[in-house]
Amino acid sequence: MSWEAVIGLETHVELSTRSKMFCGCPARFDAPPNTNVCPVCLGLPGALPVPNREAINRIIRIGLALNCSVTGRSVFHRKNYFYADLPKNYQISQFDLPVCVDGYLDVGGDHPGRVGIERVHQEEDTGKSTHMGGDGRISAAEYSLLDFNRSGVPLVEIVTRPDIRSAAQARAYAQELRLLVEALGVSDARLEEGSIRFDANVSVRPGPEAPLGTKVEIKNMNSFRSLERAVAFEIGRQTACLDGGERIVMETRHWDEEAGVTRGGRTKEGSSDYRYFPDPDLVPLELDQDWKDEMAALLPELPARRRSRYEGMGIDPAQAATLAGADVHLRGLFEGAVEAGARPQQAGNWVSGEVVAALRSSGRESLADSPLSGPNLARLLAMVEDSTLSGLAAREVLAGVLAGEGTPEEVASARDLLQISDAGVLEAAVEEVTADHTEEFARLCSGEQKLIGFFVGQVMRRTRGKADPKLAGRLIRERAGL
Repeated sequence: MSWEAVIGLETHVELSTRSKMFCGCPARFDAPPNTNVCPVCLGLPGALPVPNREAINRIIRIGLALNCSVTGRSVFHRKNYFYADLPKNYQISQFDLPVCVDGYLDVGGDHPGRVGIERVHQEEDTGKSTHMGGDGRISAAEYSLLDFNRSGVPLVEIVTRPDIRSAAQARAYAQELRLLVEALGVSDARLEEGSIRFDANVSVRPGPEAPLGTKVEIKNMNSFRSLERAVAFEIGRQTACLDGGERIVMETRHWDEEAGVTRGGRTKEGSSDYRYFPDPDLVPLELDQDWKDEMAALLPELPARRRSRYEGMGIDPAQAATLAGADVHLRGLFEGAVEAGARPQQAGNWVSGEVVAALRSSGRESLADSPLSGPNLARLLAMVEDSTLSGLAAREVLAGVLAGEGTPEEVASARDLLQISDAGVLEAAVEEVTADHTEEFARLCSGEQKLIGFFVGQVMRRTRGKADPKLAGRLIRERAGL
């Protein structure tokens, strides 16, 4: 039987506010364990939470960017369950009245589709458990360490509708969502630090008209690769079970990265198991139109719009996607170079290719505070265009500019990299290399034109890469009578 996968994703995004969701403790990732805590985020008796307005500002912007409706009234609930890193034995979350509902995110590329957003709600993060010994899982641990620094950090949960149909499309959605979150500036969006984490609900059914199958939730994947692999494995596992006459159990499973399999955890809870009720310490949020309008005015250009604008400049879709997903400094360099007169396609190629490579070679993490500006890059590319510099020399000049040696013109002059365009000088070099390779030159004269490249290379070597290759090729053809 041919089975269709049905996938929904729940994405948890830690907001990069200065303080936590309901107290004034710093929301920092790198602090020593259990130093950013207070009676509120530790759930001590008598401690009262106070909502972080900036966190609410940010969830409104996320919802608007995801084409959601921002509700006029939203309520915080207590989600009751026990776990060692949940000091209150409940999590402040939202149930039937979230901040944002009914949106969508369009996914392009090789796995296009519109993914519906069911809800975007505000909650607080839990603490962090580190299971020591064994394979790092609680079942094999000798003991566990608890760090409550993360407890109470503002968390936004983005829940899709079951609109995703493959593991690859799940990955594409997650990548697009991360780009959107980065563009909004509401989170540092670092997967490696757990700032974005994914849960996947996966089921299979006989075909698109069949009822939805029994879903299984895969918990806490924090890389695109893990998400895609886990969903693909679970689709295969469920398909094999059903083909073998077994039934799928609704449960929570965990992804084992090393083994490449999902493993059974606990039977999946329903909402009634969490005994949701409105938090008596928190009043409802009243989100009026002025507040929504204020947040809408702060929305930046989003990745999809940026890709479309870049394609309108004549850049191919793949290159546009790469540039639109680059960090703000690389995008600024590209746009500054185009504004200064560089051709968009050429500037895009250099920014995503040579500039990134030069950054890595220099040990720089980004272009922040770099002497390389858009106008500088435009001048460098103009020097390549008018044959003042060869491509190879231009890369050396780029490294010099990044190192703070001056403008492209100054670096090229100081390093003696300006291209030789004097026909008289190059004629002498052509005469020397043809005299050194008489056999090859005779073959060229007899019509073996592929040897032109050989002779141009010899001229470039003799002039230490400074010859204008087009002029050198023309002079070689003239000398060979071609």
